[in-house]
Amino acid sequence: MTGSQASRARVARRIATAAAYGGGGLGLLGAGLAGVLLTESRMAIRAIGILDGDPPYADGVYGEAFTDPADPREPLVLAFLGDSTAAGLGVQRAQETPGALLASGLASIAERRVRLANVARSGARSSDLARQLELALPQRPDVAVVMIGANDVTRHAPAARSVRELGEAVGALVSAGCRVVVGTCPDLGTIKPVRPPLRWVARRLSRQLAAAQTIAVVEAGGRTVSLGSLLGPEFASRPELFAADRYHPSAQGYATASMALLPSLCAALGLWPQESAAGGPVEPQAVLPVAVAAAAAAGRSGTEVTAAGPANGTWRWATLKQRFRLALPHGADAEPAGAGAAELAEEGGPRAITSANSHPESDDAGATKR
Repeated sequence: MTGSQASRARVARRIATAAAYGGGGLGLLGAGLAGVLLTESRMAIRAIGILDGDPPYADGVYGEAFTDPADPREPLVLAFLGDSTAAGLGVQRAQETPGALLASGLASIAERRVRLANVARSGARSSDLARQLELALPQRPDVAVVMIGANDVTRHAPAARSVRELGEAVGALVSAGCRVVVGTCPDLGTIKPVRPPLRWVARRLSRQLAAAQTIAVVEAGGRTVSLGSLLGPEFASRPELFAADRYHPSAQGYATASMALLPSLCAALGLWPQESAAGGPVEPQAVLPVAVAAAAAAGRSGTEVTAAGPANGTWRWATLKQRFRLALPHGADAEPAGAGAAELAEEGGPRAITSANSHPESDDAGATKR
């Protein structure tokens, strides 16, 4: 483990410990750096455009093409919670949202229909997850994906409080019998309009929060996938992976992130093949103390962290795994069965979920919504 990973592990464990014991005031920056971040973030916000409209409505049943019409089983229920990246802001069609991509991908592997219930909201922070749970839990989800953290960084939410709120949300889902996969805070230092020194500060904040999120999620019974700088190298050379605001992913960008999440989503449901049975190459993995695994994952995009053993004092062991990615279904196979999204809404679909995807009024003037 490198010196930077050791330092990140210590910070992550400190934040997670403060979250567990109610220390909500622990931040990641001193007053001087916070002032730099505030000034530079205002400049970045002016450079970032604002996307008009709401994310496409993608709720519905997916996977008719992969299942036997006579299959009597009810569809698996996939819940999506989080911010605008979970909602799919930045694309025009329902099948391009991460919820639709993962619902169709899960259906193809499970050979079973999947019903998507997306309660994510643009501009959401970890503090909004409690309200989203009120919409998601009545859907009785089998598995949930949570993508949260960017707005906690850009709007300066106390890190320990954000981590505690995420851990509580994961714990509530797990207690309801739901498997949980969390896409941790992305590396905001990869966003093109963000320039040094804000880029360096944003990267530090993002990775420290992602590592602390991982500890809380694993100890609450979920698993994480590091989104990190997954899109950064491609975005640097392929601006078409950005949406029009140069901040949110485009359809190609969401597909890249979804391919990283799909194997962990399937593994959470016991659908991912065991290496010994598959007969193919083994996915690289290591068993480490959870804080060390969390720190390593924060700097290694696409990495899964899940619990590997019982608690041992203040430590819990975790498996750090780099899973192989699969291609996602596309075209008609990635669309919900039956009525289109707009028709579903008109025919009395879950309007409470639709409204959760709309843009809220910002409580921070000029805050970037994600």
